[in-house]
Parts: sequence; C-alpha cells; structure tokens
Amino acid sequence: MTDAGPAPSPEDAATQPSGLAARRPDWWHRDHPVFGPLSGFYTGMLFIIIVPGVYGAILKALFGYQRVESLFPFVALTLIIPIGLLVPRRTRTFARYMLFGCVATAVVVLGVAAAVLFFLIKKDS
Repeated sequence: MTDAGPAPSPEDAATQPSGLAARRPDWWHRDHPVFGPLSGFYTGMLFIIIVPGVYGAILKALFGYQRVESLFPFVALTLIIPIGLLVPRRTRTFARYMLFGCVATAVVVLGVAAAVLFFLIKKDS
C-alpha cells in the first residue's frame, strides 16, 4: 500500500478548481450581446474626436501651419481602420458600431456648430 499523503481539507477542496468550478462563465468566452456594440460605438466616438486632434498636434509640432493645412486632409485615411474591420466576420459587429459612432459624433458636432453659427449670425443682424 502506498501513502498518498494527507487527505485534503474541506477548505482546500473549496479553493481548488475542479469540474464546474474550474470553468469560467460561458458568456465571457463568447461575445456578450451588449459589449460589442457599446465598445464599438464609444471607440468610434473617441476615434473621430481624438485622432484628428492628435494628428494635427503632431503635424504642428513637426511642421509649420502652412504644411499642416496641406497635410491635414490625409487624416481621412485613418478611416481605413474601421472599414478594414468590416472584412473579418469576428469584428464586423464592432466595426459597424464603430462607424456608427464616428458618423453620429460628426453629425452632432456639425449640427451644433451650424446651430451656433446660425444663432450668432441671426443675433448680429
């Protein structure tokens, strides 16, 4: 007969992963139905606000204002990222909501700018 050592205590058995306790929740391994759309929308919102600002700041630090004005339209090339994410099936939902976040943010910013401009012109006349 071999000695297998001391029997595990109930506390050790509770802390040791075994069977169902060792498995993580199934929903964590798959895409949660809300996580993809929410993270995509907010990523698109931040993308449309932060990327042009950082791009302009870096260009301004490296070049003069004249060169920055001529190079700034190239920031539109960064839209290749969400469009490229539409291709793989796994990232398609995220990319759709990211593009929606980009468009919604641009519409809101342009709409507010137009309303403020209209108000200022109307008030000046």
